[in-house]
Amino acid sequence: MASRMFSRGVTSLIIASALASPSFAGGLERGGYNIDQLFDTSPFSFQSGIIYVSPQRKLKDARDTNTSPSGGGNLNNRSSTADDTANYTVPYIGFKAGFGDAIDCLVDYSEPFGGHSNPGLNWAGANNNIETEIKTRNYGGTCSYRFDVGPGQLRFIGGGFYQEVEGFKERLVAPIGPPASAIYSGVGRLDLSDEAWGWRAGLAYEIPEYGFRASLVYNSKVKYDNLTGTVDLTQVPKALNPANPALGVVTPVFGSAEAPDSLELKLQSGIAPDWLAFGSVKWTNWSVLQSVPFCPTSTKGLAACTSGGATELTSLDLLYRDGWTITGGVGHKFSDQWAGALSLTWDRGTSQGYGSQTDSWTLGVGAAFTPTEHIEWRVAGAVGVLTSGSSGVVTQDGVTFGNDVSYSFGNDLVAALSTSLKVKF
Repeated sequence: MASRMFSRGVTSLIIASALASPSFAGGLERGGYNIDQLFDTSPFSFQSGIIYVSPQRKLKDARDTNTSPSGGGNLNNRSSTADDTANYTVPYIGFKAGFGDAIDCLVDYSEPFGGHSNPGLNWAGANNNIETEIKTRNYGGTCSYRFDVGPGQLRFIGGGFYQEVEGFKERLVAPIGPPASAIYSGVGRLDLSDEAWGWRAGLAYEIPEYGFRASLVYNSKVKYDNLTGTVDLTQVPKALNPANPALGVVTPVFGSAEAPDSLELKLQSGIAPDWLAFGSVKWTNWSVLQSVPFCPTSTKGLAACTSGGATELTSLDLLYRDGWTITGGVGHKFSDQWAGALSLTWDRGTSQGYGSQTDSWTLGVGAAFTPTEHIEWRVAGAVGVLTSGSSGVVTQDGVTFGNDVSYSFGNDLVAALSTSLKVKF
């Protein structure tokens, strides 16, 4: 029984430490998919938590490389530096129920993906980005069936989730001088939204006596085949180009994209009395997000909406490569009420010469306080380094990207705090 209590106490620390570390990984990763609550040994549990993340990515040496009127004009008289990232929070709510000795089910709300870049209007790259934000809301249901195999239990995992996405991007489309600048800003805005379904499947093997667990879980792609929205160019006077029907009006648009599938292996095992080691390896298929074109709804059915195609009105350019996240750490149970964990995470950056998502290294620390057998309070923090790099011209499938602005960035800091409360009964 002592070893089982040990595994319960330290396992909660693994969850606490991991909550802070991957929330600023590459791509559009935020909370990611996390079903660790499914393994809770109580018949019922309710958990609620929140993560606060403060990335400090700063752009420098920015230069406007498309100074033509169609490229927003010459912006090199504006600042060559900008604060690219914005602070954000990631909530989580989950309820787990056990049915007999074999079946466990979890329903949860999370925000797995998102991003917020806000360098503003007064920098040399405003023709590329003023502000971009993507948000997701995920409603999941996951169940498992477990049975005895050898010294432990094998668990089959399966479930599905409904996911919503919405977002916008603003950039400087055209230079507007006086007196028209008193009326028009020259800024264009893309808004988008959609909803779709996904599924997950996995396996886990547990030996509670030794605090051992190995799990492998696959989360499917989420295919947003009906992305709809608008391109608002009411702040760009039609007189600049009367032949362009999109200027001066709001144009309904459509497109399609995919949220990535992922595969994650997690391992943990007791290594000494009151000590436990843990680790994970996750692959995320961020390369499914390259350039997402948007075309006028009026052209739907007339021609394919493709990147660089004849009907493309605007695009959301990401050009990601696949992401890899590797975490290792150790947990220690100090008493029946207190335990702690320390972790180190490496995340491979998803940018390939376009954008500012380079490799990151993160140190996470967590603590769990269990005043009674029914309540667990967790707090965790992380501090990390976003490594240096640069962004410029990239050619992909014959289409050129990044020819509007170039910039660099140094090694920047990122920090996160998280807290959660679990009630078990």
